[in-house]
Amino acid sequence: MKIFPGTTQLILGSPGKLQSGCVVAPASWTAAALRRFGTSAGPLKSARGLAQSKTCRRFGRALPQSGFTMVEIAISLAIIGIALVGIIGVLPIGMRSQRDNREQTVINQDATVFMEAIRGGSRGLDDLTNYVFMVTNTYAHFAYSNFTSGAQIVGLLSTPEFVDASGNPIPYQSYVTPSFSNRMVAFVYSISGPAVEKPPQSNGSLIRQSSFSYGLICENLPVQMNPYAATNSAYGADLAANLHELRLTFSWPLLPNSQPPLAFYGTGHQTFRALIAGQLVLTTNNLYNLYYFQSQSFTNAP
Repeated sequence: MKIFPGTTQLILGSPGKLQSGCVVAPASWTAAALRRFGTSAGPLKSARGLAQSKTCRRFGRALPQSGFTMVEIAISLAIIGIALVGIIGVLPIGMRSQRDNREQTVINQDATVFMEAIRGGSRGLDDLTNYVFMVTNTYAHFAYSNFTSGAQIVGLLSTPEFVDASGNPIPYQSYVTPSFSNRMVAFVYSISGPAVEKPPQSNGSLIRQSSFSYGLICENLPVQMNPYAATNSAYGADLAANLHELRLTFSWPLLPNSQPPLAFYGTGHQTFRALIAGQLVLTTNNLYNLYYFQSQSFTNAP
């Protein structure tokens, strides 16, 4: 090994080492100078020459260069291809699971909003008009839309399942005639979810129509009890008049071919229940009857 003074470039070998048999000279040396200092251990090359040839001749023979054969590359591509097939097969399952979890989370959060609004007889949740675009009474074949206040929505969803001819709630399934049945269904754009789908986007916009929506069935039922106790016991009469079972059944998603009140849903389905103690107050306007729970007030049954 010959290393001449002034050499600053080490081209081959590991850091701090030169391969045996190599002679490295400054790049500024001329060809004549390089021939003058040639040795039997191998030709003398400048650092520039080593950088260009990428090899150092040892005793007149070129050092071998390592690499991958075509067979090795083909085997590697086959292994990568098999792994990608498995990943691509699992990817749709993961995306579907993520979508289902997101929809379930949205339903749980929205159920809390509706349950508290109905149970508390809220009349100031005007923001609901941005999400509830229709409420239908499937038993009476009525459809309501274009709401101007949240009180209208809450009042409709609180409609009792059984009422008499005057619209007064029947405290228990008894022998009142004539009586009518109600089944209130609300069609809702999700309250929770991405902000881009929320107001100020109008309900008729393409973004809102393509966002996640669902159907909500509200059932305000009297608590089932012995009719004899309800009519012949003061405690039974008070309990029947002031205790209600509220069921909120969510079905989702609302499919694109739905035309409410005609609706088609996906596979999502969940029911939330609560017992509400309090008086159910009837308010009548020019269009429909509205009902509100007053949880802090009670009345004596007649």
